[in-house]
Amino acid sequence: MDKISIIVPCYNEEESIFHFYEETARVLDQMQDVDHELLFVDDGSKDKTIDMLRKLCDKDARCRYLSFSRNFGKEAAMYAGLSEATGNYCVIMDADLQHPPKLLPQMYQAVSKEGFDCCGGKRIGREGDGFLRSFCSRLFYKVGKSLTHMDMGDGYGDFRMMNRTMVDAILSVREYNRYMKGIFSFVGFHTKWIPFENVERENGTSKWNLRSLLSYAMEGIFAFSTAPLKLAGVVGVLLLFGGMVFLLVNLIQQIFMPGALSQFDVLLVAILVLSGVQMIFLYIVGIYLSKDCMENKNRPVYIVRERG
Repeated sequence: MDKISIIVPCYNEEESIFHFYEETARVLDQMQDVDHELLFVDDGSKDKTIDMLRKLCDKDARCRYLSFSRNFGKEAAMYAGLSEATGNYCVIMDADLQHPPKLLPQMYQAVSKEGFDCCGGKRIGREGDGFLRSFCSRLFYKVGKSLTHMDMGDGYGDFRMMNRTMVDAILSVREYNRYMKGIFSFVGFHTKWIPFENVERENGTSKWNLRSLLSYAMEGIFAFSTAPLKLAGVVGVLLLFGGMVFLLVNLIQQIFMPGALSQFDVLLVAILVLSGVQMIFLYIVGIYLSKDCMENKNRPVYIVRERG
């Protein structure tokens, strides 16, 4: 009998857990001849999430949980869930019900009967997202896809069912700085996408603000692309060419309009521009070096404080 492991990263989700469990368990119970487990990963929540998970696991033996010693981030929570899952099919879902459980039967049909290794939900629309957040998200996916040359399209999220072969391939990528959307694309495999309408959260508020989303976007680009480093050379050539042109124009101007622009002004502008560009690219190089440093330290991706 096939077994489906539902992996649910949780961070301050005390208001959502029981509703998520009821809706998801109802759908899973309707799937005949399929066993299942719900594996909740508490990512160092500061509310009563862990208390809710204890009660849930006492109520239903098919539920398990891991509780981190601190907040390690959703990427670590997904990795931990995949590492601990016992099913031959694994699904990653958010606890806020923005990933509709009703799609689970279609996903299972695709990976068990139709020959796909993975079936994911493709979000259509951005109901509940602000204009700025929607614009930035779309812009990131366009830029990220062009820089990384990987299939990380807008709407392709973490909500997906994968067979054991794909899960094992993901787990074989043991890097510390994890960006799961990029890893999903990196390992490949045949994927079917099912569109679904984006909905607002059932309970609570989103843990992602504009700052955290920007940081997450930069993580994806720096994890799977060296284009920012190559950009330094391109900008260097452009600056050299621009400096030559500026110098030529200034010389001509001094010939026909003496004293129009002092040498001090020219020198000051040149120093400021070049210093600013240098600092930007030192920052980019520093990010790559810091990531390499973290990889070489070989620290654990997560630390478990409690299991249930």
